[in-house]
Amino acid sequence: MTIKNVLKEFKEFAVKGNVIDMAVGIIIGGAFSPIVSSLVNDIIMPPIGFIMGNVDFSNLYIPVNPSGQSYPTLAEAQNAGLVTINYGVFINTLISFLIVAFSVFILVKFINKLKAEKKEETCNEAAVTTKECPYCCSTININAKKCPFCASELPQ
Repeated sequence: MTIKNVLKEFKEFAVKGNVIDMAVGIIIGGAFSPIVSSLVNDIIMPPIGFIMGNVDFSNLYIPVNPSGQSYPTLAEAQNAGLVTINYGVFINTLISFLIVAFSVFILVKFINKLKAEKKEETCNEAAVTTKECPYCCSTININAKKCPFCASELPQ
């Protein structure tokens, strides 16, 4: 296998529609991520935190090596060198994931519905443009006067 053949195969792979579609999807997904993060951190979590007694989820943590001193924010605890389990940040990330997963589910469901409608239209068009020969049961053009398979005269 020569380098020329490898480059030719790579070019064929790279310009296929599926690879380009995938690349566009990844780029849009990357752009979608900050929007979802902002939605979770700035819109969804503040009311939930308020309902739960003014809790800021991003500051919920468990100290792994407690020093006996209490820190009001995660950033202060980490700046003090405290090792922490950041379960509040994990909750925010989990909610972000669920929103993205649900959005992708809705998008795929919508695309599948469009594909099914297009397929149904295609099938209906085929049914309208063809008919079955009553003598040999072959599929023929709806305007045929004589069957091309069995040469029978067709009733009009």
